[in-house]
Amino acid sequence: MAEDFIPFSGSKQEQYEYVLAQAEALLAQETNTIANMANICAILKEQFNWFWIGFYSVDQTNNTLVLGPFQGPIACTRIPHGKGVCGTAWAKAETIIVKDVHQFEGHIACSSLSQSEIVVPLKKDDTVWAVLDIDSETLATFDLIDQEYLERIVGLL
Repeated sequence: MAEDFIPFSGSKQEQYEYVLAQAEALLAQETNTIANMANICAILKEQFNWFWIGFYSVDQTNNTLVLGPFQGPIACTRIPHGKGVCGTAWAKAETIIVKDVHQFEGHIACSSLSQSEIVVPLKKDDTVWAVLDIDSETLATFDLIDQEYLERIVGLL
């Protein structure tokens, strides 16, 4: 079966409503988490064309986040708990929006092209099991609308 995704034009909120509906339909057909993470990355990349979009899963053995499905250039493979934006979002168990990554103390620069970032934790029973990390080549790309909808999208997993 072939799945198609055609980007939608409209306000940011309208685009997210479209993406959310598409993600719900796509994920309803598949139970494998890795496959669903990969398709969420693809949908977000197709719709918004951000620089980098990907998931990091918690590896309790090493107390790190380990790279999972993503769209974009090569990325950091492991991120320690509490380090960088991803590790901090994991430690705090909350979404973090960074308007300028160069102003974030301890930012891990997987790419010098990244300018702003949002990291959304995925939780089960209040325990973070992964994070969605999105980087933009533009300053101040992400806001509370992104946070609201990205939290809803990862909630589908």
